Amino acid sequence: MSSFVKLNYKIIFYLMGLLIMVNGGFMLLSSTISFYYKDGVGNQMVIAGIVTILLGAIFMFSTKNHRKYLQKRDGYVIVTFGWIFMSLTGTLPYIFTGSIPSFTNAFFETMSGYTTTGASILNDIESVPYGVLFWRSITHWIGGMGIIVLAIAILPLLGIGGMELFAAEAPGPSSDKLHPRITDTAKRLWIIYVGYTIAETILLKIAGMSFFDAINHSLSTLSTGGFSTKNSSIAYWNDQPMIQYIIMVFMFLAGTNFVLSYFMFKRKFRKIFHDEEFKFYLIAVVAISIMASLVIYYQVDMSQSTVDHPMVLGRFESGFRHSLFQVLAIITTTGFVSADYTIWTPFLTLFFFGLMFLGGSAGSTSGGIKIVRHILLIKNGLLEFRRTLHPRAILPVRYNTKAVQQPIVFNILAFFILYLLSFIIGVLVFSWMGLDFKTALGGAASSLGNVGPALGDLGPVNNYASLPSPAKWWSAFLMLIGRLELFTVLILLTPYFWRNR
Repeated sequence: MSSFVKLNYKIIFYLMGLLIMVNGGFMLLSSTISFYYKDGVGNQMVIAGIVTILLGAIFMFSTKNHRKYLQKRDGYVIVTFGWIFMSLTGTLPYIFTGSIPSFTNAFFETMSGYTTTGASILNDIESVPYGVLFWRSITHWIGGMGIIVLAIAILPLLGIGGMELFAAEAPGPSSDKLHPRITDTAKRLWIIYVGYTIAETILLKIAGMSFFDAINHSLSTLSTGGFSTKNSSIAYWNDQPMIQYIIMVFMFLAGTNFVLSYFMFKRKFRKIFHDEEFKFYLIAVVAISIMASLVIYYQVDMSQSTVDHPMVLGRFESGFRHSLFQVLAIITTTGFVSADYTIWTPFLTLFFFGLMFLGGSAGSTSGGIKIVRHILLIKNGLLEFRRTLHPRAILPVRYNTKAVQQPIVFNILAFFILYLLSFIIGVLVFSWMGLDFKTALGGAASSLGNVGPALGDLGPVNNYASLPSPAKWWSAFLMLIGRLELFTVLILLTPYFWRNR
């Protein structure tokens, strides 16, 4: 007989309290925006922050006598329920201010924020108070690099090691470290993350955005989230190409492994351009954008798909800019919209749907499958031909000239199968809930990949408000398992996890 595993529940609830208190702190920060712009909801934002901090304090102080030791199973529980508790408490600013009075809608918007999906149920974003819009963008920014990575940067102050949390949260199979100590790695990642956010804010302000719009879009860009302060998203600035090009640069950086950004600042350019994933990422973005822009140039009337201001510097520039923008927005899973790509011919619609399964680089803030997994899967598939001819030969999969351990290859194969099954089940459940085939297909791919805009009734010029309530909860679940790379969440649903074997 196998006994049930013993988790360190006290430290789990202690860290839940810490995360909730951090959440409340950012709510109080958002309240300062409300008071500055006098949007009328400053007091409600303060109350939401205080309630959240008090709730977190109760969790922390009631479990302060805990054993300062984390095992791997504790890490998975903390990460999964950390995101859930953050999302639950994150609904308070929406509910207290009346911006989103429905709990289902508020939870959907919050989960979409923390998972950096960018899917929204708001029909008139521009009527939402400034403080609430800032809070909405902050949820992106926290979730982008991962609230767990933020937490482990300060865990040494609590006398707790953070490797188990980082292993459960860090996206992708990459194990690159900037520094031998995990907390120093987290700090360096956050320094780069904050630096990029500040740089983009300054550049967008110089390019013509208001400061409020600039900071919100920087928070959304670096997190590859996609929440905008405008109803038409980035299409609002279609007559200001420089703004869109600045956002494209930072979308590209956010979709790149942040370790490579560290190497760039250290002037280790050789390591960057010898990285297989980066080369594939760069070539894919450029090649796909050129292909899409040629199709648009010869077959698409841009005045019908870019909402307004279709051609500023010429027809080809407009087509190339919108192609590059939407390719980056989908590959990096940012989800910003500069044009309605679903009317760019059926071929491009299907092609952009396929890009939802690509994902950015491992170690980036992007969602999706991740490029490195595609590379290793293709390499392993090609090696099977050689193994068929030479069954006795030892032919390891190589990545960046190094042999990849067989367990990693098996993990990637399992991930692909699980991802495909999750997508199929996602489509079936959406269809069972009444969505048409195209909308169900797009909704499942977009939610699981944390993309945002999808197809059908959930296309780039629409939102998720029309979904029935059960479909919103299902979409939120898909967002969560997609953001935490499937295994972190789904392992909690297996009997094996809870048995001490």
